Amino acid sequence: MMRHLRLRLSLATLTALALLGGLACAVGALTGDTHAVDGVKASDSAARVQGSASSASGLSKTLRALEKSYDGRIGAVGIDLGDGRTVAYRADERFPLNSSFKVFACAAVLDKARTGDPGLMEQVVRWEPADMAGLTANSPETTEYTDTGMTPAQLCRAGITKSDGFAGNLLLEQIGGPRGLTAFLRAVGDRSSRLDRPEPRLTEWEPGGVRDTTTPAAAARTFTELTTGNTLQGGDRARLVGWLKVSVTGADRIKAGLPKDWTVGNKTGTGGASNHGTASDLAIVWPPGTDAPLILSVYTNRNHDDTAHDDKVIASTATALATALGRV
Repeated sequence: MMRHLRLRLSLATLTALALLGGLACAVGALTGDTHAVDGVKASDSAARVQGSASSASGLSKTLRALEKSYDGRIGAVGIDLGDGRTVAYRADERFPLNSSFKVFACAAVLDKARTGDPGLMEQVVRWEPADMAGLTANSPETTEYTDTGMTPAQLCRAGITKSDGFAGNLLLEQIGGPRGLTAFLRAVGDRSSRLDRPEPRLTEWEPGGVRDTTTPAAAARTFTELTTGNTLQGGDRARLVGWLKVSVTGADRIKAGLPKDWTVGNKTGTGGASNHGTASDLAIVWPPGTDAPLILSVYTNRNHDDTAHDDKVIASTATALATALGRV
């Protein structure tokens, strides 16, 4: 039974990834037009296709109104891995990665440990207090372990569950820095996401900037592959998803926009008011009674600098995505 479930999930994942690969042709980046496809089977009825078009129209209308009230920009993708349906808005526009890079860095470290450096996850990494200059404010766990050091496994947990900034930098050191993470992303098939600088400089962003950015489609595609695909070995994949499920940083974002009985694993990113209020959330979501999860990718920024981000906008976008996918 599990074998058949895994095969069904893999086919839906491949369908969704293929659809996301074509979003550049289907999504109007400047106008914010949406694209929704419900296509695991080519023989789907015309009524079902029409329903997808209706969902796309509704999502576009909802998010355009939200952008206007928020005075900002929203990029979002929702994928139902049960049937491959994908909905999106401004999916191919660039937004800062911010701390969402940490889930990708952790995956890269897990992959390195499995394929080329056995025992890496349990080797102790040590540092000096001076190494943390400028990062102590957002490094709650590594600050506590300065005297003892931490293993990459502990750093992954701190980086994902608490968005510990210095943990993110130490994970990057294990894979060759920002350039090493970008190389890993390319190897996974992500041609858009890139990391150029470590914390805290990677949060420095201006509209139109390319450094340290991704697109909602690229982030969703890579996140889907790392959490449900074959890049990571099964045990490592489960470990990564386990850390996402116990994250404490996203209670007011995607999770807040979904029914309380849904299971959510997520990774947030925040650039701060001085960086156009950029904020994001990536999540893998299980509605009750379903085996195949949803993937939600939401990235935002304000139109004016020195303006705080708004978690409620991300929560409302999550609601809109789930609605467009026909899940709420």
